[in-house]
Amino acid sequence: MKDLTAAVHPPGALVWFRRDLRCDDHAALYHALRRYGRVYCVFVFDTDILDALPARHDRRVEFIHASVLELDEALRRLAAQSGSPGGGLIVRHGPAAACIVQLALALGVREVLANRDYEPQAIARDQRVADALRAQGIAFSDHKDQVLLDRDEVLTLQGRPYSVFTPYKRAWLEKLDGFQLESYPVERHAGHLAPPPRGESLPTLSQLGFVPTNLQELPLPPGIGGARQLLQDFVPRMGAYHEARDYPGRKGVSYLSVHLRFGTVSIRRLASLAARQAAGGCPGAQTWLSELAWRDFYFMILWHHPRVTTQSFRPEFDQVQWDEAPDAWQAWCEARTGYPLVDAAMRQLLHTGYMHNRLRMVVASFLTKDLGIDWRRGERFFAQHLNDYDLAANNGGWQWAASTGCDAQPWFRIFNPVTQSQRFDPEGRFIRRYLPELARVPDAHIHYPAAMKPAVLSACGLRLGIDYPLPIVDHARARERTLRRFSFLADKRKTD
Repeated sequence: MKDLTAAVHPPGALVWFRRDLRCDDHAALYHALRRYGRVYCVFVFDTDILDALPARHDRRVEFIHASVLELDEALRRLAAQSGSPGGGLIVRHGPAAACIVQLALALGVREVLANRDYEPQAIARDQRVADALRAQGIAFSDHKDQVLLDRDEVLTLQGRPYSVFTPYKRAWLEKLDGFQLESYPVERHAGHLAPPPRGESLPTLSQLGFVPTNLQELPLPPGIGGARQLLQDFVPRMGAYHEARDYPGRKGVSYLSVHLRFGTVSIRRLASLAARQAAGGCPGAQTWLSELAWRDFYFMILWHHPRVTTQSFRPEFDQVQWDEAPDAWQAWCEARTGYPLVDAAMRQLLHTGYMHNRLRMVVASFLTKDLGIDWRRGERFFAQHLNDYDLAANNGGWQWAASTGCDAQPWFRIFNPVTQSQRFDPEGRFIRRYLPELARVPDAHIHYPAAMKPAVLSACGLRLGIDYPLPIVDHARARERTLRRFSFLADKRKTD
């Protein structure tokens, strides 16, 4: 059992929930309950974040709201099971830093505990909170919870952070012992949960200034229960993950990314499950564990190199001259490129807030390599629309596709959107799901309708340029432009 601190009971503590909306296997909550006799729990709908959102209908806010309601119930249930009248969640709506300091003072707690965040803005926010609390004689501590190994836990023999994934993964697997995978037994100390002050209530979605979306129509159940449901569905499929994960028309992935993003499921629970099956020789579990390693890798990169949020990881790539191409940009955003796999992927994103990981690589490569548009614009677009948007992984993925990041796709290797479609959606199952206007197009032409002869077009009732757009760019010519765009790097290597 993880028993890292001595059992002492000063008056009270406040646990600040952020992207960890569960009460099982929760690091900060465990440490607070273990050390204090009276533990309050709070979540803040941070207006510094919410006010910057471009629309009042946002699936993520609705997902968080539903998950917060379930967390409140789970905390009350946890306390009741231990015979305590406590439990429940205090919810605030306002600037997080100010709300936390004011609440800590009002409750008279000795310490505020939270799970660690690795994004630059969150780090700065937490520092402001820590400074303000310290000035009032209140401690602040953060704890590792959303990753398995963080910051400086995986370094090279020279004591530097890795910049290539494969050696990082080897070192990561060597350090991933039973202690790192062991869960925190929160329930053993749940009797220390304190009830919210009288008069506290949970806000409705409308009181937060948001309106419902199509979330309830999607196969994305929120909260702790939703994560449990999706995990139970994935476990029998994990053995085939290594083969099925690249095919968007198949049910091959876990669909747990948004639950990992908001912490409705513990990363330790997922990793221990994968590690046990991987140790038994299950190739699907081994591949899924590698994906969890990628997640830690990108968090580590963001922690050590926060400049990647606005700059290329490899500084020489900041010299790349990107195109403005406003018409091409708009066509990409609106799923009107004339390349069916790209357009189907973008429609999936716009309609559901989700995009299959293989397709994220395809559409990112298309934007940067076929259209020559800056990866930062695509990264921001994903930030606006993805349910599971996570700065570290999203930034890492975009810089990988654009060839500007750590361990990236070499700039002279360029995805062909047609051959990617033929390989990973051979029967056009995924394409037809999101592009019903192509439903009658034969399999042989579904990946590139622009090559169809007039008689075939007529037979399937498709009018190119009317029912479905003509390609906005010729891939072969775009490829040559990309090679020229990056050619200064080849010239630089010759002179180095």
